[in-house]
Amino acid sequence: MDVDLKMASRVTGVDAIFGGHTHDGVPQPVKVKNAKGITLVTNAGSNGKFLGVMDFEVKSKRVESFKYRLLPVFSNLLPADPAMDAYIKKVRAPYEAKLNEKLAVTDDFLYRRGNFNGTWDQLLVDALMEVKGADAAFSPGFRWGTTLLPGDPITMERLMDQTAITYPYTTLNNMTGETIKSVMEDVCDNLFNADPYYQQGGDMVRVGGIEYTVNPNATIGKRISDMRIKGKPVDAHKTYKVAGWAPVAEGVTGEPIWDVVATYLRDKKVIKGLKLNEPKIVGIGKSNPGIADYKGGVS
Repeated sequence: MDVDLKMASRVTGVDAIFGGHTHDGVPQPVKVKNAKGITLVTNAGSNGKFLGVMDFEVKSKRVESFKYRLLPVFSNLLPADPAMDAYIKKVRAPYEAKLNEKLAVTDDFLYRRGNFNGTWDQLLVDALMEVKGADAAFSPGFRWGTTLLPGDPITMERLMDQTAITYPYTTLNNMTGETIKSVMEDVCDNLFNADPYYQQGGDMVRVGGIEYTVNPNATIGKRISDMRIKGKPVDAHKTYKVAGWAPVAEGVTGEPIWDVVATYLRDKKVIKGLKLNEPKIVGIGKSNPGIADYKGGVS
């Protein structure tokens, strides 16, 4: 939403911006002043949870006033469209048995949220490290997927909820400590660059096997410090085995992430005691509302 706010301050003649992608449920639009008036900027959440409704009162080709509200969508109370419901069942039919396979049961609360990690993300990096025999693992900072409560089965469909993209390939590469830090610094800048136009993602890459400290207010190359793998400081010149998935480079091939994690889940049978790998945050006051409930350590 920061990008929309900056654009609204620089571009005139736009009455309202209905943003998306960041999943922010904004109850009232932000009024942004620019050279020729005000632009309203808002977001209506994600996954069809809300419908954003804005009514304008227009006089002499100008917006005089507005009314905005978020309408919650109670999808479980809405009857399915018969034709669409039948079509979905037809398309799913050949895959129903595979999607319903029970891979494991979770004793933990599996969610995907937060700037640095979530328990679903932790499960993915844990699986990558064990199956691939890696020292560390990277997983992209996605926020979509179905949350599971303790006692819920982890079916193939719930796993696909978290991983179903068109570039699901897993990789195992040798990386020096210097390269690992460079990758993390680059992604961190996408998140914390002071200029919204240079921000290209809302979440930090999820890491497994790497402990680190982050200073969001520092500049690129200086945000990540005190990196450790297996309790030892990361050596810039040492080579480590790093697993990952969702490569953006063309021509990359590898076993899909859902097959790797499915192998891990079938072996474990029960997922419990997940240790969330989150960084220590420095350089931000404890009163910052964005990290008020953060458990990773703040100074």
